[in-house]
Amino acid sequence: MVLPLRIAARFLLSGKAQTLLIVLGISIAVSVQVFVGLLIDSLQEGLIEQTVGNSPQVTIRSSVENVTISRWEPIVSSVDSYNATRYVGVAATSNAFISKSNGSVPVVVRGLDGVAMDSIYGLSRSIYAGDTIASAGEVLIGRILSDNLDVTVGDRLPVTTPAGTRVDYRVAGIFDLGVGAIDGSWVVTNLRTAQSLFGFGDRVTSIEITVDDVFAADALAADVSALLDTDRLEVTNWKEENAQLLNALESQSLSNNIIQAVIILSVAVAIASLLSITVLQKRRQLGILKAMGIKDGSASLIFVYQGLLLGVAASAVGISLGLGLLYAFTQFATPGGESIIDFAVEPAFILRTLIIVISASGIAGLIPASRSLRLNPIDVIREG
Repeated sequence: MVLPLRIAARFLLSGKAQTLLIVLGISIAVSVQVFVGLLIDSLQEGLIEQTVGNSPQVTIRSSVENVTISRWEPIVSSVDSYNATRYVGVAATSNAFISKSNGSVPVVVRGLDGVAMDSIYGLSRSIYAGDTIASAGEVLIGRILSDNLDVTVGDRLPVTTPAGTRVDYRVAGIFDLGVGAIDGSWVVTNLRTAQSLFGFGDRVTSIEITVDDVFAADALAADVSALLDTDRLEVTNWKEENAQLLNALESQSLSNNIIQAVIILSVAVAIASLLSITVLQKRRQLGILKAMGIKDGSASLIFVYQGLLLGVAASAVGISLGLGLLYAFTQFATPGGESIIDFAVEPAFILRTLIIVISASGIAGLIPASRSLRLNPIDVIREG
């Protein structure tokens, strides 16, 4: 096993320029694979985070419009016991409007418990002016709504319900979640305040759930639906409500897999072609080695080892180059001064790429290895 490896290394070193050129070519292909793969994965993670990261992925509501959920505590406790569940919060939500001098502005009043407010929506982290809610008479509003109403921290906000109830709340803070529909319409308060405002008693309008794996939200939704086993409640998940986004993500993943498969195939073809030429170039040396007693199996291993050595060298250079390209992209692709994606190295992806490239390189070496088996040392020596 050692002798074929040493001969393989010597064959590669005997044609340094040729070996360097093929390593460079394969490295460029690997770097493109690493760059594109990590870039698409990072873009997908960013897109998922922006769309469903700070929102519930599974929601339980009444199946009848404008009907609230009573006895919700046992449901929360049961759902929270699932391993796939991350956070479970509740909300009391209804429409209202805010009077202005020239009319009124429709808003959505959302009463959230502590889990929904901080762990699911991350409102406390999104407050850029003022502070969190400290009492029942305080609310948070979005940046766009604040601008539309010309209201700032400390001002009074007159909220009127469809039933005609009007209550003035103090604006404790202004948040910016980066979602126009939310920042322009939400008035957020604590759960008890909203329940009192709309006369819900102890009832809620929704139970909101996040999961550890967002792509498993539909599976959890099915389990929760089976647990509830009632037509009075409906369970929805983000995959149902964002079918177009899901199709886009699946298309991205498919295109990423196709690109990587093509690159790996090109790497294998390049190595197989090079080593096939090497069999012809080293025909005389192989004949002499066989005449000296080296076995056919050992002779064929020379080319398998050559493929593996090329794969290892090209992988190391290519992965380093790909990471360098990704880092440069994150530093210079900064419209508005903010990077489009974060530079993140996924060890699993790098390890998978390394294994695939080296394996493909070794398999590519089998083609010239099979050709070397057919070499007859007597014929080679006769040919001179």
